[in-house]
Amino acid sequence: MTEKFPLWDDIKLDENGPNESTPSIQRYLLEGAGPFPVMIVAAGGGYARRAEHEAYPVADWLNSIGISAVVLNYRVVPYKHPVPLNDAKRAIRMVRYQAADWNLDPNRVGILGFSAGGHLASSAGTHYDFGNPVAKDPIERYSSRPDLMVLCYPVISMGEYTHEGSRLNLLSEKPEAELVELLSNENQITEETPPAFLWHTAEDASVPVENSLKFAAGLSRHKVPFDLHIFESGRHGLGLAEEHPEAREWPRLCELWLRKQGFLNN
Repeated sequence: MTEKFPLWDDIKLDENGPNESTPSIQRYLLEGAGPFPVMIVAAGGGYARRAEHEAYPVADWLNSIGISAVVLNYRVVPYKHPVPLNDAKRAIRMVRYQAADWNLDPNRVGILGFSAGGHLASSAGTHYDFGNPVAKDPIERYSSRPDLMVLCYPVISMGEYTHEGSRLNLLSEKPEAELVELLSNENQITEETPPAFLWHTAEDASVPVENSLKFAAGLSRHKVPFDLHIFESGRHGLGLAEEHPEAREWPRLCELWLRKQGFLNN
């Protein structure tokens, strides 16, 4: 496990409970001839915690295929929207700001998320901005738009088919209808939304497969490139799915897609 790198100069790291080590990133940077593409990794956990099996092993896998990784320790309950999204946007800006020092390509910055982390990743891809050119903080001058998204059994909607725990933790018990619409990311897709790789299992009992289907349909309507894989069986929370006979293929399929997107060096 690597050193924690604070996201914000004026916010001390919390070392207690579900927000341990937040808000921070942990860097898994490749050495050698770069610059390397980089993927920000957002583990799931219903916006109540962050599941380790969806973070550090994933960073190791990304390194193995030639991608530097940054594990995002974003804030969860009791923090509400927009705090987690602000942490994700800050991480994207930071890797672009530090690109030269960290041997990264600022034009190949992706975000990968599982479950609620997939909601956070899809939020980053649909609620980005291009930075404030006159900000006093130089990091805030950089774009928060990811160049692509990898969404693994993601929560997408805050309306129909949502994961109730994620919505409760992110938005509160009775959120305003406008906020539900805003954070239902299938409704926020435009022609400028970055390309996406998605995978889900049809029998996911926690986050219905309709989340991925609706997001893919929105990408299709707006002519945004995407790759969607639905596996017939498999529980929620598989991570790299190494023990699953079918879903274990998703990392290989994702690598092929990343190569097609020009995201890999070779």
